Amino acid sequence: MKYQVDANGFYGNYGGSYVPEILYKTVEDLKEAYLPIIESDEFKQEFHTLLRDYVGRPSPLYFARRMSERYGCHLYLKREDLNHTGAHKINNSLGQILIAKKMGKTRIIAETGAGQHGVATATACALMDMPCTVYMGATDVERQRPNVERMKMLGAEVCPVYSGNKTLKDATNEAIRDWCCHPSDTFYIIGSTVGPHPYPDLVARLQSVISEELKWQLEEKTGRTWPDYLIACVGGGSNAAGTIYHFLDNENVRIVLAEAGGKGIDTYMTAASMEIGTTGILHGSRIKLMQTDDGQIVEPYSISAGLDYPGTGPIHCHLYESGRARVLAVNDDEALAAALELTRTEGIIPALESAHALGVLPKMKFNPDDVVVLTVSGRGDKDMITYLKYFNG
Repeated sequence: MKYQVDANGFYGNYGGSYVPEILYKTVEDLKEAYLPIIESDEFKQEFHTLLRDYVGRPSPLYFARRMSERYGCHLYLKREDLNHTGAHKINNSLGQILIAKKMGKTRIIAETGAGQHGVATATACALMDMPCTVYMGATDVERQRPNVERMKMLGAEVCPVYSGNKTLKDATNEAIRDWCCHPSDTFYIIGSTVGPHPYPDLVARLQSVISEELKWQLEEKTGRTWPDYLIACVGGGSNAAGTIYHFLDNENVRIVLAEAGGKGIDTYMTAASMEIGTTGILHGSRIKLMQTDDGQIVEPYSISAGLDYPGTGPIHCHLYESGRARVLAVNDDEALAAALELTRTEGIIPALESAHALGVLPKMKFNPDDVVVLTVSGRGDKDMITYLKYFNG
């Protein structure tokens, strides 16, 4: 079975490009430009130099000894939390801003939930001397205040969004409205593997540096280039897409994705869109999403701002439907417990998003010789207000 995108922008039954007429040419221009740009020697040299000298890649692959003993396997953590700006998001933002410059765009917009993509984009814009506007749900502005202040310090304009649930979906809506009003000079840096084709493929390719590094890091540490399990959290799905990209066709590698269960998939307070969603179109792509029988979006809920989205990127919907990936819902309380466990066991405070991936471990049964790689997509500095509320409250 084919797991990568096809010529029409689809992953199996999911994906495509469903955009307003005013954006049609803009999206088509990007579709025509992105592959020649990112496959050019000039882009590769510039991008990889930035990843090495500015981001600090490769990110370490850390053997978590005490956690390995606890879960009866060889557990390795891919430390994207150690990147500049504190998460995997910087890989994508730097790659897209290089594409924007080569396409002659002069203004950058972005959406953000947990704030890490906003910070990464604001960072890239400061580096490249380009104006930056970031849309962020008002709810997320309050619960991710440190990242809001970081974006402002970097020179970005942060626009709170008060519609809907005031979270990531609503921020994305406003970013698309802005894009519709300024299609000629504006480049929209989408933060995850969502949106119209070619964004899911573009973001996955830029994040694939994660799995590219994993292959040689695993060989160095274990003597082989693949793990038995790959585990990552998935909201829109960019860190997961990067983690699995170069292993999709290796059936020896089992893929496990953690989506946000919220208060439980049997409640209305969840963001487990692959588990409970149905097929529909959101933000330019056909995906599995949370919606009513007549197609109205059901507001998602998660303690994690970065996973609080009513759908999941088309690549992951296809992997779930085809059975290539196992998807587990991790509830708020399970994620909080997993975050504290990693902190107390290995001295690593993870982002709440990454804590959902960690929350998969108690649900799994491993063999003693299994090599398990779990991506810690971000660090927990931004979530300290939430952690303090729950652990000290």
